[in-house]
This record gives sequence, C-alpha cells and structure tokens, in this order.
Amino acid sequence: MTVVGAILAAGSSSRLGRPKQLVPVAGEPLLRRTARLALASPCSAIAAIVGAHAAEVRRALAELPVTILDNPAWPEGVASSIRAAAAWAEAQDADALLLMVCDQPRLTTEHLAALLAEQVRGGTIVGSGYSGTVGVPAVFPRSTFAALAALHGDRGARALLGDAASIAWDDGAIDVDAEADVDALTTS
Repeated sequence: MTVVGAILAAGSSSRLGRPKQLVPVAGEPLLRRTARLALASPCSAIAAIVGAHAAEVRRALAELPVTILDNPAWPEGVASSIRAAAAWAEAQDADALLLMVCDQPRLTTEHLAALLAEQVRGGTIVGSGYSGTVGVPAVFPRSTFAALAALHGDRGARALLGDAASIAWDDGAIDVDAEADVDALTTS
C-alpha cells in the first residue's frame, strides 16, 4: 500500500501577522519540523503545499526531499490546498493521502505511524481525536480523493471526518494561530 503525505502550508497566517510556517520550535521552523517528522513516517513521499510567503517557506524546506507544490489559489482558503494535495496524491497513484498542517508543534512521527497503521488495518478515513472532535493529521483512502478534490472555500475536510475512525491525540489541540500561542511554545 502506497501512502503519501501532504503538509498544508499555503496560508497567510493573518491572525498571527507573520508566517506561522517559519515560527521556530527548538530553533527549527514549524514547517521544516513537520516535514522532517513526515519524512520519518511510513509515507513514501511528502509534499508541501505553498502559497503566501512561498519564497520564505521554500527556503525553510531547503535540502529536504519534499515536493513543493505551488497553490496560486491559496487566498480562497484551505480547500484549495486540499485539492492540490488530492491531485498530487492521485498523480502519485497513491492508495491513501495523509493530510497534515504545519502548525501543530507537538506532532510526532509515532502519531503519524499510528494513523497510518489504523488506516491500513481498517481501510477507512482515520483522523486525530482532540478537543472533542476528529481533525488533522488524518489519512484519507483513495476512494475519498474525489470528495477532497470537490472541497471549496476556507473549510477543510471536517465534513469527511465526521464519522471517521480516530486515534486519540490530545496534543493536537495545541496549534499556532496567535502570538500568545508562540509565547506558550517558548515557556512550555
């Protein structure tokens, strides 16, 4: 079974006021850290979807074997990046797609591996369970690529995750959206 992973990193980080993709965690930009962890997972290939701040974001991924996919439709919202990821996964002839975001600083390769193992075992969508919901990172089987490609606007794949299997991951609730979140990273 071939699983590829895509990191959604095209947003402008308007709430933060600077590119969250580049916020340092232990001296490493969030996006680079996420890519490094994804590369250590069982995924056969990793892509990063870039848009706003593309030049700086590309530099953060320098020398990593990550496919960089430009998303000129990034102002539409996250759905445009999901569409790009689904099209890439389809072109890779992948059996499943792991969707990740770059602003979850407590992501681990172990959590990604658990998601992938559960998806292989069950064959269905598997997301991360936190804050009373199921979210990303999440693995989507090939049978859902058309539904991912049909998403629009600034809404992610939450509608597809409603009845999904999940792996508990309380740390998924910790993300970087505002300066207070960045401050919390340096004090935790």
